[in-house]
Amino acid sequence: MKPCRKSLAVALIASFSVAMLASSTQAVDRPNVIIIYTDDQGTLDAGCYGAEDLQTPHIDALAKSGVRFTQMYAPSAICSASRAGLLTGKIPARAGVPGNVSSQEGVAGMAQEEVTIADMLQAAGYATGHIGKWHLGYTPETMPNGQGFDYSFGHMGGCIDNYSHFFYWEGPNRHDLWRNGEHIWEDGRFFSDLMAEECETFLEKNQDRPFFVYWANNVPHYPLQGTAKWREVYKDLPSPRGKYNAFVSTLDQRIGQVVAKIDAIGLRKKTLIIFQSDHGHSTEERTFGSGGYCGPYRGAKGCLFEGGLRIPSIVSMPGTIPEGQTRDQMAVGCDWLPTIADFCAAPLPSARLDGKSLKNVILRNAPSPHESFYWRLGRGNNAQWVVRQSNWKLLGNPKDNSQKAELTKDDTLFLVNLGEDVTEMTNIAKDHPEVVERLSRIHDNYESELDQ
Repeated sequence: MKPCRKSLAVALIASFSVAMLASSTQAVDRPNVIIIYTDDQGTLDAGCYGAEDLQTPHIDALAKSGVRFTQMYAPSAICSASRAGLLTGKIPARAGVPGNVSSQEGVAGMAQEEVTIADMLQAAGYATGHIGKWHLGYTPETMPNGQGFDYSFGHMGGCIDNYSHFFYWEGPNRHDLWRNGEHIWEDGRFFSDLMAEECETFLEKNQDRPFFVYWANNVPHYPLQGTAKWREVYKDLPSPRGKYNAFVSTLDQRIGQVVAKIDAIGLRKKTLIIFQSDHGHSTEERTFGSGGYCGPYRGAKGCLFEGGLRIPSIVSMPGTIPEGQTRDQMAVGCDWLPTIADFCAAPLPSARLDGKSLKNVILRNAPSPHESFYWRLGRGNNAQWVVRQSNWKLLGNPKDNSQKAELTKDDTLFLVNLGEDVTEMTNIAKDHPEVVERLSRIHDNYESELDQ
C-alpha cells in the first residue's frame, strides 16, 4: 500500500525538525502551545472587549498579559469550516470543508490527508492533545487520533447536552463522548468540568516535554447551561442575555482554572496561549434567538457580515509577547498555523497555505501580512462569499442572521468601506463599480483555484 500524502508530508516535517533541533541550542526553549477555541462567542463578548454586563476576569487577564486583536476574523462563520481553517491554515473550502460536516457516527469529515497543527507539532516532537469539541469527522481516520493528536477526549459531533453527553438535535438521540476513539460514559458530570480536568491532567503528564493542547470548548454553544453560581449572578438580566452570560462566565472560570495549573507547574512564561472564538454569536432558536453581543456590527453566526466573522482573539506569553497591547491589523484564524510554526521553529507543511505568520504583528506591531483575503461559506452558485482588501469588503449572496435590515435582490453584491462604516448597513456597490470589479476578480481567481 502506498503511504498517503499526509504521511509523506509529516515525515518530511519530522526530518526537517530533527535536523533543526540537532543544530539548535534553543531546542529546550521551544514554547508549549494551548489554543482555547470557544464556540459561538460573540464579537464583543468579554469585559476586555467592552461588554459591561459580562464578567470574564480570566479572559481579561489574558488580554492584560498579552496582545488583543480588534480585527481578527474567523476562518468561517460556521463551526466545522472554522475549525478546518484554524487547524490547516487554509481557506476552509481549500481544506474541503466549506460548511458543517455531519454529527453522525460513521460519516467522514475533513480528509485525513490534510496536515493539521497537531500533525506539524507532533512531527516536531510535541505531545499533542485534543480536549472538547471536534466536529470535523466521525470515522477513525477523520477523528482526532487520525489527525495528529496523541490524545483525544470529547465529543465528535456539533454539540451535546453538558450532563448526559447526548446529541439530541437531529435523528435518534445518541450518546457522544469519546477518549482516544473509544466510546466512554461520564454520567451526570458537567462537561466543562471534565474538559478542565482533562486539560490539567494532560499538562501534568507532559510538563517535561513540549506540548500542544487544542482545547475546543463547546461554550457558549447551545444548550446554554451555565452553572448555578453564574445563573444567580445574572438572574436579573433579561433572557436570553442572562442565560448566555452565565454560560460565558462558567467558561471563563474554567479558563482561569487551567491557566492557574500552567502557572503552578512553572510553565506560564513558556506557554503560548491563544484564545479565540470560532465565529460570531448564534441567533438560532435553540439559543433563544440570540444572547450574544456584537455592538455596532451587523450579522451573526452563519453569515459573513462583521458580526459573523469578527471575533475576540488574544495571545499571551509573558516575557516574550508584549503585555496589555492591542493590534488593529486585519488577521485571520488561518494565520495561527504559520504563526505557531514561527514561534516553535517547526517546519511548515508543504501544501499551499492561505494563512501567514502574525509573529511580527504580535511582537513588533508590523503591518498585516494580508493584502486581501477570501471567505466562502457553502457550496454552489448560491454560496456566501466575501473579499476583503484594505478597508473594502465585498459580500456575494449575503445573508443577515442578525436581521438588522432587509436585504433586497439588488444586494447580491454588497460593498462596504469598513473605514467609513463598520455597521455595514448601506450597500455602496453602485457608487464604486471599479472596486466591485476589482474585488470580483479576486473572488474569481480564488474560485478558479479551488475548482482545480
